[in-house]
Amino acid sequence: MRTDTPVTIHRQDYAPPAFLVDRVGLEFRLDPAATEVRARLALRRNPAAAADAPLRLDGDGLALQEARMDGTVLPPERLVFGADGSLTIADPPASGLLETLVRIAPEANTSLMGLYTSGGNFYTQCEAEGFRRITFFPDRPDVMSRYTVTIHADRLRCPVLLSNGNLVEQGGEGATHWVRWEDPHPKPSYLFALVAGDLVSVSDRFTTRSGREVALHIWVRRGDESRCGHAMDSLKRSMAWDEEVFGLEYDLDVFNIAAVSDFNMGAMENKGLNVFNTKYVLASPESATDGDWQGIETVVAHEYFHNWTGNRVTCRDWFQLSLKEGLTVFRDQEFSADMGSRAVKRIRDVRGLRAAQFPEDAGPMAHPVRPDSYIEIDNFYTPTVYQKGAEVVRLIHTRIGAAAFRRGMDLYIARNDNQAVTIEDFVRAMQDASGIDLSSFMGWYDQAGTPEIAAEDRYDPAARRYTLTLRQQTPPTRGQADKRPVPIPVAMGLLGPDGREQPTRLASENAAQSGTRTLLLEAAEQSFVFEDVPAPPVPSLLRGFSAPVRLRGVPRDRLRFLAVHDTDPFVRWESGQQYAASVMLEMVAAQQRGEALGFDAALAEAVANTLAAADADPAFAAEALVLPGEGFLADQMEIADPVAIHLVRRHLRAEIGRRCGPALRATYDALADHGPYRIDGASIGRRALRNACLAYLTAAGDTALAKAQFDAATNMTDSLAALALLADGDGPAREAALASFHARWRGDDLVLDKWFAIQAMAARPDAIAQVRALQAHPDFDLKNPNRARSLIASFAAGNPSQFHDLSGEGYRFLADAVIALDPVNGSIAARLVGPLGQWRRQSAARGALMRRELQRVLDTPDLSKGTFEKASKALL
Repeated sequence: MRTDTPVTIHRQDYAPPAFLVDRVGLEFRLDPAATEVRARLALRRNPAAAADAPLRLDGDGLALQEARMDGTVLPPERLVFGADGSLTIADPPASGLLETLVRIAPEANTSLMGLYTSGGNFYTQCEAEGFRRITFFPDRPDVMSRYTVTIHADRLRCPVLLSNGNLVEQGGEGATHWVRWEDPHPKPSYLFALVAGDLVSVSDRFTTRSGREVALHIWVRRGDESRCGHAMDSLKRSMAWDEEVFGLEYDLDVFNIAAVSDFNMGAMENKGLNVFNTKYVLASPESATDGDWQGIETVVAHEYFHNWTGNRVTCRDWFQLSLKEGLTVFRDQEFSADMGSRAVKRIRDVRGLRAAQFPEDAGPMAHPVRPDSYIEIDNFYTPTVYQKGAEVVRLIHTRIGAAAFRRGMDLYIARNDNQAVTIEDFVRAMQDASGIDLSSFMGWYDQAGTPEIAAEDRYDPAARRYTLTLRQQTPPTRGQADKRPVPIPVAMGLLGPDGREQPTRLASENAAQSGTRTLLLEAAEQSFVFEDVPAPPVPSLLRGFSAPVRLRGVPRDRLRFLAVHDTDPFVRWESGQQYAASVMLEMVAAQQRGEALGFDAALAEAVANTLAAADADPAFAAEALVLPGEGFLADQMEIADPVAIHLVRRHLRAEIGRRCGPALRATYDALADHGPYRIDGASIGRRALRNACLAYLTAAGDTALAKAQFDAATNMTDSLAALALLADGDGPAREAALASFHARWRGDDLVLDKWFAIQAMAARPDAIAQVRALQAHPDFDLKNPNRARSLIASFAAGNPSQFHDLSGEGYRFLADAVIALDPVNGSIAARLVGPLGQWRRQSAARGALMRRELQRVLDTPDLSKGTFEKASKALL
């Protein structure tokens, strides 16, 4: 158990850095066991800070060999080391050149933060606070410096030596060589990067709109070159899109991406040298699913877009993290929508938001988009900061319009280029560019929780007047019991009794408007009066999911009507989902009472209607066919019942499969693709629809069809879809398919991750025994984040009925994994704690078992700060 209480950092305590660092010179002599790092920092006092503020440099695990100020060795009495590894220089001059030499051990660095080795190569990860593991430095985002980096290494071991910026010089004799990189743009230390090793590149070029030639390189292990084409194409599309949509042009001579299999995150946007998890670079038709192809496109775009929204303009402090992440997620969502189906992209983004962020907003780790405090900043790389942050940017976009938003982006960049700024600076630019007061939108950044909207309406036939009354309220969250109203743009329309869109005119307007319009709900309750409405309408609300809120209380008859007639694809999909969720929750209640499970014929009718119209948009049809997920249903219940939810969902899938069997099979057969594998939107949509049909047919008992697809599959999408269905069942077909898949792909780490994940998510009675056996499998490696997530996180988050088994063994498995992983990689361990924090939403018996395991985690000696924070907050 920790004997100390980790320090809590508060946003209100922000103070400017005592010293600024104008230039940084780094010199590395790479060695896996003992790398030497010489740093030369051109320091000066910050005029915005207190005149007597100390020169304190962050450090973590550094062995200081020497320190000099302006060439003079600093005596020991002027070097004060903190318990946290920091170094304070006593009596510093107002300006000067500080030179330090430290020794670090990259191969012993299992945290994968700072400089570490993977597969014999060297990589860095410095966000959020990893640079302090490389050298002593004021490791905070508001210290922006220009870097020159010199790297010395063994020529044979490390033929490739990369860092940020442009390559300006290289040389060497005999067994060693060196390179010098210079980044002309000031950047914070978290954007520093170094990659060195035996790598090969896939190269291309991009010509910017001003005519500059940019060299593009993706660096991978030998043998992976053939799987980089899609990542390169995605990069070039991203560069062209950012120029066209936002007028932002790349600003260096070279753009490098380096892929590594040992990586805590998805990717990192270091200036000019992005470091990527191999998961988001490598793809081939045989080894990658459609989701993998789309994920690569999204993540490559996201990291490239950071060049301006995150790098050139960065965040002043880590509380402003969503300034770069929320804005850049919004930008990558818009890019992906432009590259494919905007409607389907929006549905998938909302599905992801509800699966991850809505429960976070309702749980013990609820926090505002801009948090007020933290112990370990890594814990705030969350769906709230990223996905909800993107939704708040979208709110502003909706409120001021696309043209004003573009002007706001131009103004934001022009005002703040090469600076570290705050969320207020972004909102102020949007406000000034649009002339619209956006001050109330700060409530979205500073208030936790998901607002809930209720709608009431009445129609006056004599006056042909329709009144829509909207109410909002946000449930209390920890530390924020009283919530104030926030501005909620409600995109809406009115449908007549015949299902046709009606023109709308508010009482304050002279002329009616056609199509979707946006109401702004700013108070706790507001009424909107529409004139000249010829018949009682059905309101279509939150079109395009215009705000990250819950819409409560829409009657079932209206949901059925909207699911058939609405012109907005999101509301059409959403209405079908909400109807199905309402039916399923009633069935869960019946299951809890011990009643027999029935069936609502409207669900089968909806499936039949969807299949009949599927040719128009197979991707949308695939989304519409999928029943609400188990996590989504649990999120609608005050006290969740994971087992009952699972039984109801399985029962409905089987019933739909039986009742709609002929139509499902006809669609499945019609979508068979005998041509070459393609990743265009139409082909992806057809495969998604075909596999949705297969899932229902298998649920109804046709496992032979799943086995036949697995045996005949020529692409990973179809192979994996069939394998997941077989793995969820029992019998020789299951074991044979899993063994065959493992035998074929055991040499491919990314595909093997899928093999582990599929078994972890299989809702079988022996699931816990299965995951424990897989933990002992020779191919399982707890130190590899991808492999750890594929088994542990997939089970805890993706198999709720078995994770919440009343024996408590699922909770014990997760706690055991967290305890084992924490001393190896505290960042990943902390991220695994989350499912145990759901205890308040579970029955008393389950809740007690979950609390017991959380306490066992907390009682572990020498627990990392991040895991301590997650477990302690989960218990409160």
